[in-house]
Amino acid sequence: MGSEIWIVALLLSQALILPIAQAAEPHTERISGSAGDVLEDDPVGRLKVFVYNLPRKYNKKMVDKDSRCLTHMFATEIFMHRFLLSSAVRTLDPEEADWFYTPVYTTCDLTPGGHPLPFKSPRIMRSAIQYVAMNWPYWNRTDGADHFFVTPHDFGACFHYQEETAIQRGILHLLKRATLVQTFGQRNHVCLKEGSITVPPYAPPQKMQAHLVSPSTPRSIFVYFRGLFYDVNNDPEGGYYARGARASVWENFKSNPLFDISTDHPPTYYEDMQRSVFCLCPLGWAPWSPRLVEAVVFGCIPVIIADDIVLPFADAIPWEEIAVFVAEKDVPSLDTILTSIPAEVILRKQRLLANPSMKQAMLFPQPAQAGDAFHQILNGLARKLPHDKSVYLKPGEKVLNWTAGPIGDLKPW
Repeated sequence: MGSEIWIVALLLSQALILPIAQAAEPHTERISGSAGDVLEDDPVGRLKVFVYNLPRKYNKKMVDKDSRCLTHMFATEIFMHRFLLSSAVRTLDPEEADWFYTPVYTTCDLTPGGHPLPFKSPRIMRSAIQYVAMNWPYWNRTDGADHFFVTPHDFGACFHYQEETAIQRGILHLLKRATLVQTFGQRNHVCLKEGSITVPPYAPPQKMQAHLVSPSTPRSIFVYFRGLFYDVNNDPEGGYYARGARASVWENFKSNPLFDISTDHPPTYYEDMQRSVFCLCPLGWAPWSPRLVEAVVFGCIPVIIADDIVLPFADAIPWEEIAVFVAEKDVPSLDTILTSIPAEVILRKQRLLANPSMKQAMLFPQPAQAGDAFHQILNGLARKLPHDKSVYLKPGEKVLNWTAGPIGDLKPW
């Protein structure tokens, strides 16, 4: 890099200290266009949801067995269930329901290391659907087309954490007609079906709230990242994990003074993000990660390195205006790209990130609050109504093949 770029970058990071503090003041810039209006939509009165009452083994008993499920990034399925039980959109009369929700926690059967067991998840889901189909008439009249499921796995309803295996598996056949609410989003991918609602991963709101720093804190770190660059257990060379993007970040910028990057995860992680101008959000095994939520909440401009990613609530959040997108092949030029962004562009992104409604839309707080991620999901479901008449099957008609899929999925759970 030429010396003039280094100087501009250093001056820029210093010049941003005062304006960033100002950007955090209550007088925030309103999100332009329709996005701001969509963020503030109220779903109450626009849809009614019937929540199936499943045996505890499908949900609550799992949490009782392993409370780690409440804090990992897949916990959306748990808190969405809790939210709907007391939500104003819930109906106890299935005959008046627009949507049917099956509360099944497919990511809550964990390994000792805290990872969901991928071979059990599809069996849990199949078992829950079978229970619903046998005990209520509503699944069978549409083969699930007016049902939605929360599937927060790495690759959604493909139920595996490695992409190659997830692609081979494909989406669980019984979910082919349902609407999926999932964290995974990538265009032209077999694990993202048309009509899915892409949502942010779960990040503990109370934990982040406890680490807020003063709005006047200078943002003295130009680029920040904490996380793996290589998955030494599954891909020690780094060419497959993150499609080589994380390895490229490390090899190109580990000695660059503008980049504060490391595999260490310090206790000041949240505070450090609030002291940073840019936060890298590269893909890992999947395109998404909790860093995206953390960056938005802490006002750090997300640098999204994940080709073809489908971002959470893309119809409500103006990602192009608040984030920076860098193609995976351009990672070696990351320093030049970021230092070339005009100061006024950076300040505008920071003002937009300071908008409380932007942060709220990325979180699943307990209790729920207006405009939060729970409500954004409901808004997404409401925008799909009314259902087309074609979703309703003729008497005796069946679309789904209950024996389709890998043999292992057919084993009883």
